[in-house]
Amino acid sequence: MSTETISPKETKTKSKPKWLRVKLPTGKKYTELRNLVDKYDLHTICTSGSCPNMGECWSEGTATFMILGNICTRSCGFCGVKTGRPETVDWDEPEKVARSIKLMKIKHAVVTSVDRDDLKDMGSIIWAETVKAIRRMNPETTLETLIPDFQGNERNLDRIIEVAPEVVSHNMETVKRLTREVRIQAKYERSLEVLRYLKDQGINRTKSGIMLGLGEQEDEVIQTLHDLKDAGVDVVTIGQYLQPSKKHLPVKQFITPDQFKKYEAIGLDLGFRHVESSALVRSSYKAQKHIN
Repeated sequence: MSTETISPKETKTKSKPKWLRVKLPTGKKYTELRNLVDKYDLHTICTSGSCPNMGECWSEGTATFMILGNICTRSCGFCGVKTGRPETVDWDEPEKVARSIKLMKIKHAVVTSVDRDDLKDMGSIIWAETVKAIRRMNPETTLETLIPDFQGNERNLDRIIEVAPEVVSHNMETVKRLTREVRIQAKYERSLEVLRYLKDQGINRTKSGIMLGLGEQEDEVIQTLHDLKDAGVDVVTIGQYLQPSKKHLPVKQFITPDQFKKYEAIGLDLGFRHVESSALVRSSYKAQKHIN
């Protein structure tokens, strides 16, 4: 596999490869949206996650919103979201998100959330109500829901299916061998079953994403692509893992642009409808085109 491999010691001093360096977002559309976000205290994961593609996505009318608070019940080794005891569910949140989308004039919204294993419905009711509120207030806006696994509970998944987002996404995040280390409370096969169930129940477009640079091998990445295809997944995103803090899993490899292109070609040969594969790709990158 074509990678730039680094030791744990080197991660502390080694600068990122040139292909991971991005320019600050600019442009009239970006500036307008940034001012709206600041003025009305709107919460997008684009800003809170310092996404490198924020300027590009916003200029195309796409933004990502996180619901159910900012404290997760899981403690994944790659994720910068806080872990702990979440706050009480805000039942006004669906309307708040819908208003944010209206104010920002978003054409395609991606909605994601923390895991809420503390709730009996695992947050699926708020999920469904959020989609309904967005539809009421923004009838022309298309939607992608990037959902947790809901522990594989079909009733909770059915709530998402019933409100019929244009795209339903659930991320595998990594290869099978590394799942327990990277996604401590998740299961590789359970995530595949979630994706398979969504497709079997009639979701038009399903999607998943993986990160590279955690120590996976090329054959493992290819096997994951095969597994996703077997589960009926339509769209795959592949990007470079970057360590959120020193407390998180270290970057073990920087994957080269040529290797990302190779995975893209393999994915397209397998028959995926869309494959986004490059170092700066994140789950919602070019999300607006994945509805087609």
